[in-house]
Amino acid sequence: MGKINGCIKCLFIFFNVVFAILGCVLVYLAVQATAFSHQVMAMGGPSLAWSWVFVLGVLILPVLGIVAACMEKELIFKIFAGFMVVGMIIMLIFGIVVVVSRNTLKDSLDTASAEATKYFIEDKDMRRVLMGFEQSAHCCGVVSSSDWGNNIPQSCECKMQNTGFPFSSGCKAKPWGASGPDQIYATSCSSVFFVIVDLIFKIIMGFCFTFAILALLALLMSILMIHQIRKHDSGGSSMAMKSY
Repeated sequence: MGKINGCIKCLFIFFNVVFAILGCVLVYLAVQATAFSHQVMAMGGPSLAWSWVFVLGVLILPVLGIVAACMEKELIFKIFAGFMVVGMIIMLIFGIVVVVSRNTLKDSLDTASAEATKYFIEDKDMRRVLMGFEQSAHCCGVVSSSDWGNNIPQSCECKMQNTGFPFSSGCKAKPWGASGPDQIYATSCSSVFFVIVDLIFKIIMGFCFTFAILALLALLMSILMIHQIRKHDSGGSSMAMKSY
């Protein structure tokens, strides 16, 4: 008879196998993303080095958990539990950082100055990007339609069949004395941009906090199995599962 209850051991191994498979998938995705890492860094984007740390952690830690459960060694379980504590803390920190970054971005967009919007209007390339975004996202102006002054482009034109999808709050009349379409989008492009980015932030927050909870559950199961191993080694019987 093993030192650990069979049901708990099988459940623990099953979840670690699932995460080991997930780790293999993440390794494949990381390899594919590495091919574009130099282009991303050249454009001022973040390095993908830390993504490899996370990916390898997701792959290696479940393997360590499987080895600990199969060998039923207290030391290996302690090492695994220690990594779970570290992983849980890291995921909570990342989750909190994402929440703070989201709120900071929202405040920045809400308080965007005229100088900040002037760059999008006066620069030829950014102006083209903004107008393309206006057409696809059904919005007008960076902060408001007044960013265009008295020359509102056709990209701001609001048609009845386009209102309300996917982000537009509807149409409104163009400012008095301005040239351009009679009906323009009432939604600003900064509001649409925040909706998109906010969705990404929420996905990342859910990812971080979910992994923190899973790490906590793995930690509790490790502590339970360590207790069973100690009880067995001290001469007691392994804890029996209560059937319902």
